[in-house]
Amino acid sequence: MIAPLLRIVSVLGVVLLASYAYVTLRGPRGIPALLEKQRQIEQLEQRNTALARDIERQREHIRRLAENPAQQELEIRERLKLVHPGEKIFITGEPDKK
Repeated sequence: MIAPLLRIVSVLGVVLLASYAYVTLRGPRGIPALLEKQRQIEQLEQRNTALARDIERQREHIRRLAENPAQQELEIRERLKLVHPGEKIFITGEPDKK
């Protein structure tokens, strides 16, 4: 009498455990969430790599500017549109249409 009852309880326990595992793994915090987190991590790693390359490129640009005064002056003229006193600037081409 006890052996069949123990067997039924054991089978019922395994079924309940399997059901719980299935629901847990399929739920919002289960395998889909894990896959989404891994995808996000991969995207962030790629972005970090791109940002590291950009930082290194800008450091190299700053180093070149620090070593070369002529490059500095050219950069200032282009970016800030500054000129030396007494210089005349001629603008050619069509004006910007706004």
